[in-house]
Amino acid sequence: MLRRAGVSSMLQTTRRLFPLPSAGEGGPRSGSGEGSDLSGSVPPSPARSAGTLPRPKSGLPALGGCLRISGRPEIRGGRALLVLAGFVLSSPALAQEALVTAQLGNAVEIVDLASKKIVQSIPVPGAPAGIALSPDRKTAYVTRPEGHGVSVIDLDARRVRASLDLPGGPLGIGVNPKSGEVYVADWYGTRVFVLRPDADGLALEGEIATGQSPSGIAVTPDGATLLVANRESDSVSIVDVASRRETRRVAVGQHPFGLTLSADGATAYTANVVSNDVSAVNVAAGRETGRVATGQRPYVIALAAGKGFVTDQYSNTVTVFDPATLKTLAAIDVGDHPEGIAATRDGKTVVVANWGDNGLSLIDPSSLTVTGKVETGDGPRSFGDFLR
Repeated sequence: MLRRAGVSSMLQTTRRLFPLPSAGEGGPRSGSGEGSDLSGSVPPSPARSAGTLPRPKSGLPALGGCLRISGRPEIRGGRALLVLAGFVLSSPALAQEALVTAQLGNAVEIVDLASKKIVQSIPVPGAPAGIALSPDRKTAYVTRPEGHGVSVIDLDARRVRASLDLPGGPLGIGVNPKSGEVYVADWYGTRVFVLRPDADGLALEGEIATGQSPSGIAVTPDGATLLVANRESDSVSIVDVASRRETRRVAVGQHPFGLTLSADGATAYTANVVSNDVSAVNVAAGRETGRVATGQRPYVIALAAGKGFVTDQYSNTVTVFDPATLKTLAAIDVGDHPEGIAATRDGKTVVVANWGDNGLSLIDPSSLTVTGKVETGDGPRSFGDFLR
């Protein structure tokens, strides 16, 4: 069902606590994110109108004419049943597996998409949050903000085969598609760790200086350029991989968290959790080219079917925008506190991790509807690359 934004409806207030880091709050940075402490306890989000998009900031594109597409999850026994997806098998396209960092459950769950069931739960202590996959998609690297390190998971054997301790607050993570190097953002600092895969797992090779509280990470397809969202610095670091030096720092919106690259690596998009918008950055020119308004507390961005999809933590929606015009197209109702989001490689499905009600939502990017649901473990985060 389609309805115009602005239609009044019953207010809903979530009672679910945020994970850590909950990048949407402006509270003291006492945990590995905003508004949380190391236990993950934070105040619940404010009440929202389920039929009203938040008012945009002054000077940003108005949201009043966009469509909201209904897709609320069905609640059974106090838990929402939702869906995840990946590579194309049928219509809608599904992945063989999705890898879910269940932060409160201290596990990484492997979900078979054909049966829509968890086939393996791998214990990963330390509140697993960020995830990235090796170029051959056979290894998962998982950050542990409370465990202060990275776990290396053999996805064929379905077990943790190694672990590397790191100082600070390891959170955002990315993998170089050419060299296989692993980059881990230190949320508490101004650096990204450079890790080299080896027979024993991972070895620390060095650090790259960035802005304050680096979070989202992306690497260009040619492996030559690393981009890092610096939350506290309101900026993006553009890094030359060969020299491991920041070559430019681009000002964006307030508190950028998630960072996503276009398929050709020419444009980066940051989810700015405080200014409630997305910044577009021309990577070669090293400058911001525009912004598009979102719902409340945007978190991560995915690109599919010529559109951008942004998880809005406080609005319990996914904002859809046109990357070419930076105009808002729609808002899709999903689960409670959506965070991680990714598109399948064929671009036919978008998967959303809903931290607040333990599940993932599957979106058809053409019809902009939620097409399925599957239950997950406690506190799904999936901040990064989690489909294979």
